[in-house]
Amino acid sequence: MAFKFENLKVWQKAVDLSDHIDRLTKGFPKNEIFILTSQIKRAADSVSLNIAEGSTGQSNAEFKRFLGYALRSNIEVVGCLHLAKRRNYIEHDHFLTLYNNCEEILVMINALKKSLS
Repeated sequence: MAFKFENLKVWQKAVDLSDHIDRLTKGFPKNEIFILTSQIKRAADSVSLNIAEGSTGQSNAEFKRFLGYALRSNIEVVGCLHLAKRRNYIEHDHFLTLYNNCEEILVMINALKKSLS
């Protein structure tokens, strides 16, 4: 692979999360298309995009800064999942699966940040 980030497991998991969120939002009501649907999709995409952007040609301090952005976007996805669950757009089991994916990504981002110190 040509780019450093493509080998990072956390980036791969973040891309998987984006795919899952994209599929999930296809079932959201049409009146949410510019609200919750847009917000959760942008947040999910932002996780992998910030990991990718920060990894290439940056200092460790700069990479850590972008990992911080990725972490916050991941947490935003969790917040959106809670809203979707409360609005009955997602079943509890599906919520838990995605929640656990986000938790795993959080742990991996924090470990990567720590390794850069």
